[in-house]
Amino acid sequence: MLRASTNAATRFAVRTIQPSSSRPFRRSFSFFTSIRIPSAHASRVAFPTSRTHALLARYSTSDTPISDPSRPDLFYHPVSLPMVGSAYAVSFLTQPPPTPDSCTVMGWLPAETAGEADAEAGLNDFVENPKFRAIMHEAIQAGLREKVDDIWINGALQLQQGWMHIHDSRNLPALGRIGNPDDIIASVLVRDSKILPDTYQPMPSYRLCTSDGPTLLTEGLATKLKVVLEGAIAREAAQ
Repeated sequence: MLRASTNAATRFAVRTIQPSSSRPFRRSFSFFTSIRIPSAHASRVAFPTSRTHALLARYSTSDTPISDPSRPDLFYHPVSLPMVGSAYAVSFLTQPPPTPDSCTVMGWLPAETAGEADAEAGLNDFVENPKFRAIMHEAIQAGLREKVDDIWINGALQLQQGWMHIHDSRNLPALGRIGNPDDIIASVLVRDSKILPDTYQPMPSYRLCTSDGPTLLTEGLATKLKVVLEGAIAREAAQ
């Protein structure tokens, strides 16, 4: 059974910063938390709402990935995992991953929970892909170096000096507050109102998926991540 730990990450001491006043729009992620992931036996699948009925029904007859109605940037790809069986790979790409454990896959949801073919598969069943975590940090650091996101550029201008946290937009902290350790992706040093990308430090407590949903980056960084993932999947497919 695929199941992610629900224990809270250990809190750690970080330096207080002044976040950017430009706060990205926070979208809901109801689909991930409410759907019943269909099993391979279509007759035993339960569909919770009419809104998702037609979308989920496609899984019983097709391998076509589906986008999340509340997060159109997310896609679910049917895959088969050793020792587990049918599952769904969560990705930011429409292209199916060349392998189930591709670095472009954020993580996996089981096709059905153990012993309960009709049970819901939700956030507690999500399993992170460590390969994705590595490439995500690579993309974010590169995006900061290339200055692709005005939100973090403005944040550095406001902070002027000190460490700036790169927060996940799914759960932004109040102005002047430190965010939840689960939602702090990384920290980077700011000097003379400029980001120093080489000081980028990933936060080990960050979780790719919490009760607020999976990773949600600001627009510039999200675009950069997608470009990096597209390059990675092309290299994997060529191997």
